[in-house]
Amino acid sequence: MKKHIGLAIVASPICCNIFTLNLRNLYLNIVQNFVFFYIFATNQPHKRMAKYNITEKKEKVAAYRSLVSPRMMDQMQEQIMNIIVMQKKYRDKDYSAQKLAAEIGTNTRYISAVVNVRFHMNYSSFVNKYRIEEAMSILVDKRYQDLDMEDVGFKVGFANRQAFYGSFYRFVGITPRQYRLEHLKKHPSMVGKK
Repeated sequence: MKKHIGLAIVASPICCNIFTLNLRNLYLNIVQNFVFFYIFATNQPHKRMAKYNITEKKEKVAAYRSLVSPRMMDQMQEQIMNIIVMQKKYRDKDYSAQKLAAEIGTNTRYISAVVNVRFHMNYSSFVNKYRIEEAMSILVDKRYQDLDMEDVGFKVGFANRQAFYGSFYRFVGITPRQYRLEHLKKHPSMVGKK
């Protein structure tokens, strides 16, 4: 409602002055209206946005986390680690929290609760962490020197190049290509060897 009132106030003096052809008053009204519009627009809370739209992460307290007993969390943590890390299910791009829950015999809320409480991240970040760790090993391994970045991403379980680059950058702070080049600079004897 305020927006429409503000626009009506802005428009009415301009219309009157156009019909009377008083150019000086028209100019002053235009300047006043721009000032009014600027003040009106900048005082709206939805207009003030942080740079890059980055907001602080708020800690969510999920009620279902308290439903999982510590003993059950220990068991599930061990099962999750066995399946995701030891069996290397993180390499499967289609291995979801639903599939993990089905394999363990529980539901995704419990999986989410255990991963959040015990590993302090969500399921996707948890899986991507192990993918990135393996990718870092592959990128500096001379046996895989001929693999391009997309192949490395596919090998460790990412569905596409963008997902691989995005996750790698979030975890490591540089791109996979930069990581490989920096390693080769530190170890020039690895260039060209297989």
